[in-house]
Amino acid sequence: MAAAKTFRGGIHPQYNKESTAGEPIRAAAPPSQVVVPLCQHIGAPCEPLVAKGDHVLLGQKIGDSSAFVSAPVHASVSGTVAAVETRPHPSLGSGLAVVIDNDGQDELDPSLSGAGSPGAVSVEDIRRAVREAGVVGLGGAAFPTAVKITPPQGKPIEVVVLNAAECEPYLTADHRVMLEETQQTLDGLGLIIKACGAERGLIAIEDNKPDAVAAMSEALAAGKGPAGVEVQIVLLHTKYPQGSEKQLVWACLNREVPSGGLPLDVGVVVNNVGTAGAVARAVAHGTPLYERVVTVTGSPVAQPQNLRVRLGTSFAYLIEQCGGFVKPVAKVINGGPMMGIALPGLDFPVVKGTSGLLCLGQDEADVDVVGPCLKCGRCVENCPMFLAPLWIAAYGERGLHEQAERLGALDCMECGSCAYICPARRPLVQAIRHSKGEIMARRRQEARRAAPAG
Repeated sequence: MAAAKTFRGGIHPQYNKESTAGEPIRAAAPPSQVVVPLCQHIGAPCEPLVAKGDHVLLGQKIGDSSAFVSAPVHASVSGTVAAVETRPHPSLGSGLAVVIDNDGQDELDPSLSGAGSPGAVSVEDIRRAVREAGVVGLGGAAFPTAVKITPPQGKPIEVVVLNAAECEPYLTADHRVMLEETQQTLDGLGLIIKACGAERGLIAIEDNKPDAVAAMSEALAAGKGPAGVEVQIVLLHTKYPQGSEKQLVWACLNREVPSGGLPLDVGVVVNNVGTAGAVARAVAHGTPLYERVVTVTGSPVAQPQNLRVRLGTSFAYLIEQCGGFVKPVAKVINGGPMMGIALPGLDFPVVKGTSGLLCLGQDEADVDVVGPCLKCGRCVENCPMFLAPLWIAAYGERGLHEQAERLGALDCMECGSCAYICPARRPLVQAIRHSKGEIMARRRQEARRAAPAG
């Protein structure tokens, strides 16, 4: 295999994947109650389709939206709707959710059915099945997959890249999926390629996962890949944030996604490994996205592992499934340490974008003393987006958001490389994120003013 590919910039944090990389996926027992948020995706939130007292079936659609950029949500257990009310949300803070008391029967919605075999199903059938199943990107962004595999007119797709980098420290869910669900992953890749009208597919894997490289390579060599389509493995150098779409496209294809643009602007669609499996299940069986694999890890966790979890399961229940804590917890993170969101506790539900639950002890979560910027340039040197984080953050802290915008604040993907490498421990990402919010708020206000009356 060719030498590992990579991108300019980035960092090499401690990856800490050893505790779960060798742990097979285990199905967590469904909890007695689930809290299913009606917004688990980028785009318009869903409106509830059920009310308190309704009986629902496993996989039944319980929320939907007429908006193009959206994705329906489904019941992850069968039982009775206990409430439709505002509840804690791991990324939004709070949001409307459907609370379901589990009846323990897992009675499947009989209306669910597959669209057809991969070779016979049409492009429209694939897109329709994926949309109805509520599939979104499972790498964390949660962008509706039906939208992604429906490229706009004038944007032909040449290549589909299957993102198997999983560069975020601690997380190993995608790694295990590649090893344990190899065929389903390849089937999903083939369906995505067909839906996009692409010519070929690439499976991009970091070189710290040689067993996954071997599993995928052996399956392709045995003819288990998509029929009639060229699919290749691309070995990537282990570096963060290798799995970011723009960096992935550059490393794999030497194509630069333009500022403010998307991979489709250079003829590429990127999908996560877990997403491919969800696509395969949606098309073959009509199975909605009501569960996903989550890495539960960190030194306080008694038995770190990868769990297949029903959406709406509380983080506290996941910890119980892993044997509880063996020492005090100082920080709880939805996701990984670089791009995850720190939470005030465990009273939050698993959503479609929950790739991991990371718990840290006090020795790992101690806050460093923030010092003045040293103008050392390390943040500039390591920024994978070729930005100047120190200046963007400085303008943001001072409310000079127009200047921050001119320096490319909106191109920042908030990967955290700058903050990680900063010797003064400056909160660069927080300052840039705040400035981006102010810039977007101003743009929305200007758009409303420019809109014709009535």
